[in-house]
Amino acid sequence: MSFFKRLKESISSKTEAVTNAFKEGLTKTRTAFVEKVEELITRRKKIDEEFYEELEEILIGADVGVNTVMQLIEELRIEVKKRKIENAADLQPILSEKLVDLLKSEEKTGLQMAPSGMTVILFVGVNGVGKTTTIGKLAHKFKSEGKKVLLAAGDTFRAGAIEQLEVWGQRVGVDVIKQQSG
Repeated sequence: MSFFKRLKESISSKTEAVTNAFKEGLTKTRTAFVEKVEELITRRKKIDEEFYEELEEILIGADVGVNTVMQLIEELRIEVKKRKIENAADLQPILSEKLVDLLKSEEKTGLQMAPSGMTVILFVGVNGVGKTTTIGKLAHKFKSEGKKVLLAAGDTFRAGAIEQLEVWGQRVGVDVIKQQSG
């Protein structure tokens, strides 16, 4: 077998492994999100202000984004009034439809990259909200788009933070800049 054929197969198998790891991670996220929404709909039969507030929390917790959540909740309120929906279970297909519409939206929102040169993205937030996981997912996305990606560990006080970022760097196949913890 030629060198290039072996190299291609090696790269192909590593790419498949990384892709499978991301798919598995996204499956867990999707399952948790769907379960929370279904539990909310089962527990709160009536659509009231508390229902909207809990739905808002679930969506924000799923990293949907505050502006998007506010827009989605407002659209749901309009649909509920327009269709005179009272039962939360009747809202589930509409919620699904609205979420799919958001994902299919061609409107450019959110992260804008510099057209040329370097783009630096700084993540700030409280512990346990998914910053490092999001960094890993974005690194994978950008690398798969052919961009050069470099991660830098800035959270030097949380135990395991640097190591966690290193794991994501290895999974994605990008370099990580770091120094000792503390």
